[in-house]
Parts: sequence; structure tokens; C-alpha cells
Amino acid sequence: FLVVALGSETNFFGMADVEKNAYTMKTLNDAVMLRNRVIDMLEQAENETNPILRKSFLNFVVVGGGFAGIETAGEIMDLLLDARKYYPTIYKEDLKVIVLEAMGEILPGFNKKLADFAKKKLVERGIDIQLKKVVTSFDGNEVTIKTLDETPKDSIDQSEINSIITKTLIWTAGVTPVNTIKRSMFKTEKGKLIVNDFLEVQKFPGVFAIGDCALFVDPITNRAFPPTAQIAEAQAKIAAKNLISLIKNSDQEKFVYRSKGQMATIGKRSGIATFLGVNISGFVAWLIWRNVYLSKIPTFDKKIRVLLDWIIDLFFDRDISRLKLMKREAEKE
Repeated sequence: FLVVALGSETNFFGMADVEKNAYTMKTLNDAVMLRNRVIDMLEQAENETNPILRKSFLNFVVVGGGFAGIETAGEIMDLLLDARKYYPTIYKEDLKVIVLEAMGEILPGFNKKLADFAKKKLVERGIDIQLKKVVTSFDGNEVTIKTLDETPKDSIDQSEINSIITKTLIWTAGVTPVNTIKRSMFKTEKGKLIVNDFLEVQKFPGVFAIGDCALFVDPITNRAFPPTAQIAEAQAKIAAKNLISLIKNSDQEKFVYRSKGQMATIGKRSGIATFLGVNISGFVAWLIWRNVYLSKIPTFDKKIRVLLDWIIDLFFDRDISRLKLMKREAEKE
């Protein structure tokens, strides 16, 4: 028996310069690197006299208006506002967090009212959300973007091209299956393993694929499920049951997905959620998100550690010291 759960990797859509110079937000190490980067940019901007260079230090561009991009933008702004007090020459107006989204709306998987609420709150916090914007290049100093125009035009591309000076670009614009899957003996579509109703790989009984690397078509919508942790967790449980069924030579269980809801944080003590069919926003949604997060932590002692850390965060200033990376990676210049 075999269970393939190799996940996915960041999709840079063939842009080598973006892959080389951008930060990603997929692992804990990515988050630590980005946190250190934000603090480094504040320290460099504090003593910089060149206004253009200073602006590039304090501009933070997030590409992608989905879950990862919106939550990252909110957290970056929170960190900037909390840390600003330690840098007397940096004012709130100097700090810029810009979200670039190729579609006409953010959080496309969410209820529109909740997505609009999230956008309103983010804008109120000073985050600039730019829609129908596509990144074409990033050299580490300037990001070039193209404005998408859906109106019919002639064969000449007249899309508006402009740029933003920044030293920090965070790429959250999508994922792609790992190359190991694409090069495997299994049948794939769009780089993913095609599975049946029992999550078995097509033509390979006893081989299961789950999570981001599996292509499972929803029989109701006739569309593939999105690569989310909630779906991967649900698939893992069914795959485990079906493995036991194969060992016992009993009938397998079909995978039927029932969404438990969606949640996202959009800044300090604010969030949006669809929970048990009810749309919730603001502080209550943030509390629900925290409770669900706490429930997913595997051991009791770790739950207590996280809870105590959250309580300390309520009463004390944020620690802005640099954190040690779990593994040594070459930092962006």
C-alpha cells in the first residue's frame, strides 16, 4: 500500500526573477524569514536619507488576494504598526502595504459580503488593495505590473504597465504540484494525480493520493476541489479508513466532502468566517478562528503554551527581536 501526500510548491508561473527575489508564505520558516525582513527594512529606513531608497524599504507588496495573501498583508501591517514606536523617524504615513490581485475581487472563495467587509477593514488599516493587477517581473528593487482590461480590443496589447519600488515582494499567488508527481508513473492532469471516489490513484489499486497533489472532482459542481488544509484533512481520514478496509478485505468508503466553514484573519483582533452556514465578521469571527486553531494543536501542553502566548500578547508589547531560522537559507538582498 502507498499514500501519496507530497503537497504542493509555490507557483511562480515561469518568472525566474520573481522566484529568485520574492519571499513566499508556505512554511513556518518562510514566516520567520519575512518577519526578520520587515524588521530589517525598518532598521535600514530609520537611518536612510535618500527618500526614494527609504520608500523602497517601507513599501511591502503582497501578490495574491486569496487566504494567504490577505492574512499575510494584515499581519505585516500589524507588525509594522506595533514596531513603529521603536523607530522615531518613521511615521504611520510612511508605511505602505500593497496587495496585488489579478481577479476583480479578493477572497474569491468567500461569501461576497464577507469579502467586501474584509476589504473595507483592510483599507481602513491603510492597506492598498489593487485589483486586476498582474506582476510581470521583480528584480529585487522594483516590481513591474500590468493592469488587466477585460474590454474588447484589437490585436495590439494596450494594457497599462506601471511599477512600484520595493525591496520586499511576498508571493502568495498560487501553488503547483511538486515535480516528483509530474515525473511519476501515475496518470496526472494539471500535474495532479487523478483519483477515484475512494481516493485511489487511477489504475493503481491500493495507492492513495490526498491533499494538494490529488485531483478529485466534486460530483456536485463538476470542478476540482481547491488545495485547502480542511479538504486535505478530510481526505486523510477517509484514506486511513480505506487502508484499514483493504487490510480487512472489507468495503471501502467513498469520499464525500462536507465543508465545516471558512475562516480568515484580516488584522489585529478582526476576522471573517462562515461557520455552520452563518456569516460572521469582526471580533467574534477572530475568536472563533482562534478557538478552531487551538483545537487543531495536537497535545495539551502545546495548547497551554500557545494560549499563554496569546494572553501575554494581549497585555504586553510585541517582541520585535530577530528570530533564528530553523534552517539556514540564503536571505534576499
